[in-house]
Amino acid sequence: MSRNASHADLTQLINHQVRLAARPVGLPTMDNWQMTTEPVAQPELDGIVVQVLMISLDPAMRGWMNEGRSYIAPVGLGDVMRAGGVGRVIASSNRNWQVGDHVSGAFGVQQFCTLSPTAIRAAGVARIDPGSAPLSAWLNALGMPGMTGYFGLLEVGQPKSGETVVVSGAAGAVGQMVGQVARIQGCRVVGIAGGKAKCDFVVNELGFDACIDYKAGSVRDGLKQHCPQGVDIYFDNVGGDILDTVLTRINMRARIVICGAISQYNATEQVQGPKNYLSLLVNRARMEGIVVFDWAARYPEAVQQIAGWMREGRLQSREHVLDGGVQRFPEALNMLFTGENFGKLVLKVAD
Repeated sequence: MSRNASHADLTQLINHQVRLAARPVGLPTMDNWQMTTEPVAQPELDGIVVQVLMISLDPAMRGWMNEGRSYIAPVGLGDVMRAGGVGRVIASSNRNWQVGDHVSGAFGVQQFCTLSPTAIRAAGVARIDPGSAPLSAWLNALGMPGMTGYFGLLEVGQPKSGETVVVSGAAGAVGQMVGQVARIQGCRVVGIAGGKAKCDFVVNELGFDACIDYKAGSVRDGLKQHCPQGVDIYFDNVGGDILDTVLTRINMRARIVICGAISQYNATEQVQGPKNYLSLLVNRARMEGIVVFDWAARYPEAVQQIAGWMREGRLQSREHVLDGGVQRFPEALNMLFTGENFGKLVLKVAD
């Protein structure tokens, strides 16, 4: 392969991007975004250009927009919004990457991503096989949500056969992975989700033992009904009142995995922490946070295991794919916080 492969093809291409214009207070609005265009940059020596095909929309994005100390630096004002995605290499001067390779990585909310050798590593670019699973699944079960659920449950939750696992946001990308892996491990699984359709999905299609509809009744009553012997593992994606309620039902030596707190991300006042934390003391329980990047070196192991379960029909990956390209990103992102999506939310950029 020529080390200048396909560079001439880039001269007519324009890159549409979404940049962070201002830090939001509460739910993001169009004032927080700037739509920009620029020519697609040629790759430097050993660099590549990726055409972005699909973008992952994740609740964590809301935290990345805030200024302040966190597990990852905030997106800078004026920068292309951070996002994971899948795409296709359209130009390469790097012998390790061929034109036509399908890849995943942190490409941002844009149509094209030009990466230097250093940026290739920083973006976590990895080759993927679109023949083994749909591209959207590489942003769900075989992507960051799948890695989060897999390592968060197995490494932090440490499930044992026969235990009761409760997961909030059960119909979401991480929640559906946690519940299915817990079932594979021999656990009894109870989900918490919003709406009858989502609850029916996690029970009838994902194989959860039960699901509590927080929109239709009391979560406390649902836990009493479906977890009569208490909760051994709680995988928390929502925080707030639901976390507090589950803490009243935990068993001795329970493990609470803190993955996210979507109920708090757009709060205009101080984030509300757990009021019932003394239950951790009484029950000698453990509450621990999960940041998926800590297991980055082991992603291939998880992908191999999850792909095997998918081939065997023991695990499925459901995505909610939106058309419309990068221009639809601001609207699509807010769907995560209104509960409009059903499954992992993905924005399609190109075919």
